[in-house]
Amino acid sequence: MMILTSLTKRVRSLSRREPLWRCSSRRAIYTGVLCLTGLNISPALGVDNSHINAYKLYAHSRLIDAKQYQCIEMLWTKESNWNPAARNGSHYGIPQMRNVKLKTMDAYTQIDWGIRYLKDRYSTPCKAWAFFKANGYS
Repeated sequence: MMILTSLTKRVRSLSRREPLWRCSSRRAIYTGVLCLTGLNISPALGVDNSHINAYKLYAHSRLIDAKQYQCIEMLWTKESNWNPAARNGSHYGIPQMRNVKLKTMDAYTQIDWGIRYLKDRYSTPCKAWAFFKANGYS
């Protein structure tokens, strides 16, 4: 677990100190390491849902901000429980978006699409979570 904490801190520190274009390749490497580490460590910790943990690590590495990650984690746990095959009416995937393409995408692409959607629609995951709660969806 200390490895995961160390890696996420390293990813966050890269984005704060350097321009995005300069740290993007290192960020991609750390993202890959985070995902692989999550897959390898989860069974050792007795976690049955290693794929869900890997998806959460990936989302955390894409958001960087811990508070925004907590909001997206709560939102997507309520909506899909991080299941890429989840379906609720005409909504699909981890982010429960109304796009049939999500059925054919892998979980990591769904996460990227979901983060972009939240940014475009609500500006932040925490504002999306607040909207979700305010409208009685939780």
